[in-house]
Order: sequence, then C-alpha cells, then structure tokens
Amino acid sequence: MNADAPAPARPGPLHGLRVIDVGTRIAAPFCAGLLGEMGADVIKVEQPGSGDFMREIGPFKDGQSLFWAVEGRGRRSVTLDLRQAKGQELFRQLAATADVVVENFRPGTLEGWNIAPADLAPHLVTVRISVFGQDGPSSQRPGLDRLGIGYGGLLHLTGYPDRPPVRVGVTISDYLTGVFAANAAVAALYERDVRHTGTGVVIDAFLYGSVLRVLEWTLAAYDLLGVVRSREGNVLKNSAPLDNYPTSDGRYVCIVAGSDQNFRRLCRAMGRPELATDERYATLDARVARHDEINGVVADWTSSLTTGEIEERCIAADVPVGTAYTAADIFADEHMAARGDLVTVDDPVLGPVRQQAPFPRFVGRPTPTPAGAPLLGAHTDAVFSELLGLTADDLAQLRERGVI
Repeated sequence: MNADAPAPARPGPLHGLRVIDVGTRIAAPFCAGLLGEMGADVIKVEQPGSGDFMREIGPFKDGQSLFWAVEGRGRRSVTLDLRQAKGQELFRQLAATADVVVENFRPGTLEGWNIAPADLAPHLVTVRISVFGQDGPSSQRPGLDRLGIGYGGLLHLTGYPDRPPVRVGVTISDYLTGVFAANAAVAALYERDVRHTGTGVVIDAFLYGSVLRVLEWTLAAYDLLGVVRSREGNVLKNSAPLDNYPTSDGRYVCIVAGSDQNFRRLCRAMGRPELATDERYATLDARVARHDEINGVVADWTSSLTTGEIEERCIAADVPVGTAYTAADIFADEHMAARGDLVTVDDPVLGPVRQQAPFPRFVGRPTPTPAGAPLLGAHTDAVFSELLGLTADDLAQLRERGVI
C-alpha cells in the first residue's frame, strides 16, 4: 500500500465535504464522482484483494480497465472488509467523519453488515441506490441497468416498431440514477447545513425510477387517452421532417425541421423553395400526415452530398443540424476543443488519458481536472491514519487479519 499516493484535488463549491463511496459498478460510484467533481473529497471503500468490479471490465490497456480509468477517477481508495466486525467498526468511524455515504447493494445488505443508516452518525446523508427501491414486493429482486430501462418503460420505446427493442448505447439507467441521486444529496445537504436541521436523510434512488421520470408524456397519454406509446424509430409522429439522414460519405446527419419556419429554411438550403408552399408540405399537420414522403425527399438530398456539405448548407440557412459523432469526431472537433470538453487525466497506470471533462461547469471558474482512478487501496494507510488516528502498528495488524 502506498501511503504517499496523492489525494485528488478538491476545487469547487463542495470543497470541505467528504463522501464515502461504498458502491460498486456504476450508479453509486457515478453519484459520488459527480459530487467529487464539484469539490467533495471522495473516499472509495473497496473489498481487499478484489476491489470494485469495474476494475475487471474491459477494454484494457496495460492491464488497466479503461472503464475504471474514467469512472474511478477523482477519489481515494481504501480497502476494508465489511464482512468482518472490525471492518464494520472502522467503517462506522470513517463514515462519522463524512457528510454523505453512497451505496448500491441489494436492500438489506448494509443492515446485515451493521452499517445501515440507523447504525451511522445522524448527520449523514445516505444515498441508497438499487434497481427496484428499498421496499415493495420487488425490492429483493436482483438486477442491473437493463432491468432499469426495461421496468422503467424506456426499452419498449427504443428502436423500430417492426424489430425487437434496442438498448441505449450506454448504461443509461445507472447514469441517470447517479445524476438524480447527486442532485438529491446536494438538496439534503442544503437542508441540513443552510436550514440548520443538523440531521441527514436517507435517499431512496432506484434505477427504474430515474427512467420513469424521463418518459415525457407516455403515462399521461395512457391515463387520459388510453394510448400505449411504442417504438417509432428515428421519426416522431408529431414532427416532420425529422430523421437521421444518410450522406454520400457513409455518415448520418440529424436534421430537425418540424416547425414551418425551419422547414422553409431547409427548403432554401436544399434549393427547393417551392416545397415550402406546396400544399402537401406547407403546414406541420400536412407534413406529419406525409412524414415518410417528406423524410424521403430530404434523404434523397442528403444522400447526394457529403456530411460537411450538408452541415455547411444547413448552418448557412440556420437549420438545426448535427452529425452523429464518433469518438474520433469528438477528438477532432474544434468547438469541443475550444470549450475544454476533454481533459487529460493522469492515470497511475496509463499515464495521461484524455477523457470527458467534468460537467456542468461554473462560469468564471476553471474546469477541474480529476485525479486519476486510484490503484486498489492506494490511500488506505493515509486515510486511516489521518482520519482515524491509526498507527503503523495498528495498520499492520489489520492487514495481517485481512481487515484492510
């Protein structure tokens, strides 16, 4: 263990707050990471010997998980066996020095380890993330992100109507839940510290709930109209033309021209101003009634031009347009470069790694650069000696017993 491993820098409005990340995989660690990027000191508690499962997920470079290199950044790592009574005791002491505890074990796990919210200091804000919530008949069901998007109603809406549902390209219910949970944690800290209640709360954040919250009008339409919303592919039944259109260089561009004003602009960009007054397309209702037809007209135009030519013409006509970017496009984009959307993180294994910058930003303040994802237990000695006053002999004995 390296007691001299550098701690992450802690700029930002949450400087001085401490977060204990006792989660694994994505949702809880992401919540903690967001708080860390706003300035909190995040201490990650991991199982001795194995650590967070994200350390084992590829792709890999020089034996280091690139998934871990991104999602493990900006925190200190300590090892602690929470299945041992001494580990539980040390966790309770460590949590008492903190403001927020974030976890995503199956409901009841922390109770079995004697480190549930009722066992911890009353000032703590505890974020509990699960798939189905802390109570209810399904609370004990196992599950991961895919169940969150399925049970929450998003999977049914994603893809084309004549094909099976398709998952979103990233683990979206994990990330959404992490964002919502971080927002709730900040609200709870405001209540505790600004309103001077002095006591924390327990936040019940569950994967399907974050998905349910972003379903737009889906539930209201079923309640009042009996409409079961389903997959529509890339088009919308209430807007046209709108699609991801093919280009001559094998790319796709999204053009959003549903309003009459944007449609007139698109017609000028296409060199087809007569379409704007054609009774078949002159109004939104008319275009929606012929959405396949008008989308086909636009697709024929985009297919004859390169991505760059389409963007140039649409931007000149003030038409909303955007290319479906790859990672290579993101790295090459001058706008993202100018805004600092990528940061170079110094990883302890990989060295400098360019990855996405903290988001969102505080205007007038520099964008913080997170510390690299730590080696397993890199800060065990430093944290326990600094915060709990353990001596070198204490640490040696704990290590011999497998507690750390």
